[in-house]
Amino acid sequence: MPPYAGPSAHRSEEIAGTLRLLVALALAIALMVLDHRGGWLTAIRGQIEIVVQPLWRLAGLPAKLGDTVRDDASTRARLAKDNETLRNALLISSARIARLQTAAAENARLRGLLGAAEQGGLDVQLAPILDIALDPTRQRLVLDIGADQGVTQGQAAIDAGGLIGQVIDVRPTTATVLLLTDPDHAVPVAVSRNGIRLVAYGRGDRLELANIPTSSDVKVGDRIVTSGLGGRFPPGFPVGTITELRRDESRAFLVGDLKPAAQLDRGRDVLLLRRSRTAAVVPASATAADPANGPTVAPKSAAATATATTPATTEPVR
Repeated sequence: MPPYAGPSAHRSEEIAGTLRLLVALALAIALMVLDHRGGWLTAIRGQIEIVVQPLWRLAGLPAKLGDTVRDDASTRARLAKDNETLRNALLISSARIARLQTAAAENARLRGLLGAAEQGGLDVQLAPILDIALDPTRQRLVLDIGADQGVTQGQAAIDAGGLIGQVIDVRPTTATVLLLTDPDHAVPVAVSRNGIRLVAYGRGDRLELANIPTSSDVKVGDRIVTSGLGGRFPPGFPVGTITELRRDESRAFLVGDLKPAAQLDRGRDVLLLRRSRTAAVVPASATAADPANGPTVAPKSAAATATATTPATTEPVR
């Protein structure tokens, strides 16, 4: 074709394009009419869709994977949040249950204390424990009451199980109790079964009966109670139970181990026995335990000695 064509060349191209369009339209109309009457194109389209359907699924797979990942991430985040919420709720519930169990146990101990006082017709006062020292060389309790509440030196301390010890120091708002197991403590006792008199000594973490004659009728399992000798402790209060008997180093006497009747290592309150008479003042020079009168502990000061001789004035617990 020459580089320049005149108007006749352009017109012939337009006519050719128009003819091709008319032919295409005629074919389209013919196919539509045939399809409308015979439906054979519908079958062809069905076959083509069957062939193309895997391609459609493959093309839509990334979108489905993206939706699945988003759903899984959302579900996992929601489950993690729900688990954290449930875990916190479980911890709170466990803490509440622990507090309720502690309160129930404490109420049971208090009922036991007050029940023991009521059954025995004892004149006692309830004393909360402020501090405790339970090492092998120092067995003491510090009570949250003192001389202002009528506490006096020498008062016996008990719980629902039996004798705990005695008050050795009194301040205006606090008092110190020397436990039975303290190495400086000794208390005159008797075998409940036959009345044989002995002395129980503190050994730091246990009680011990010393110098038991080999001919004495003392057996493992015997209950030991206070004898009342010396007037320091009232008679008849449980002290412990004999768990073992053995010969001492001299082989002339027996030594017995006692399991304390009182719960010395637990509880938040004790009972202090009120006395009807003034306590005897312990000499300041006495520092060793006296088997007849129990432990002799020097007063901390003149004020403590004066306090120890003041009788209690508060009303008994009922």
